[in-house]
Amino acid sequence: MAADGVNLAIALLHHPVYNKRREVVTTALTNLDLHDIARTSRTFGLERFYIVTPSAEQRNLAERITGHWQEGWGAEYNPDRHEALSIVRICTDLEAAVNDLQASFAKPIKTIITGAALRPESITFPVFRQMLSEADQPHLLLLGTGWGLTDECFAAADHVLEPIAGAGSYNHLPVRSAAAIMLDRLRGIRQEAL
Repeated sequence: MAADGVNLAIALLHHPVYNKRREVVTTALTNLDLHDIARTSRTFGLERFYIVTPSAEQRNLAERITGHWQEGWGAEYNPDRHEALSIVRICTDLEAAVNDLQASFAKPIKTIITGAALRPESITFPVFRQMLSEADQPHLLLLGTGWGLTDECFAAADHVLEPIAGAGSYNHLPVRSAAAIMLDRLRGIRQEAL
C-alpha cells in the first residue's frame, strides 16, 4: 500500500485524445496543467500525478520543468513547489502509469475515466468517494486533454465518473480546474451544515 494509505492518483493523458474534428491526436503539455494539477493533487494528499504522453519531446519538457523545482535554485527558492512537483511521474502510456501505481498495491488498479459529456452508467461523486474508503483498493483517475479521451479509453475503463456540470449550457472547463473540483469532491474535508 502507498505510504500514507492514499489509494487515488491522477493521470493526465495527452494521447489518445480527440481534436475538435474528432481525430485522434497527441496534445502538447502545458506548464500550467503540470504545475496546477500537481499542486492540487498534493493539497488533497495524493502521492502521484502522472503525465502521460508518447512524445519524447514532451516528456523531456516535463522532466525539465519538474527538474527545475526539484534541484538547485528552484528547489531552494520555492520549497512548496518542490514538494508538489515531487509527486509527478512522467510516462509514455497509460499502461506504464498503471504499472507504476500497481507496484504499491496488491489489488489491481481500477481506472476511473471522466469527460465533459454525461455517459450511460456513470457513477456519481458520492459513489466514487465511498469507493475510496476501501483503503487497499487503488484507483487511477484518468483526465484527458484536447477535446477529451477517445471512446476506446472510455470502453476500457473500469468506471466512468459523471461530468462536472455548471449552471449554464457552456461546458468546457480547463482540465486543471476540473481536477481541483473533482479532488475537492472526492477528498475534501466536509464541514457540517450550520
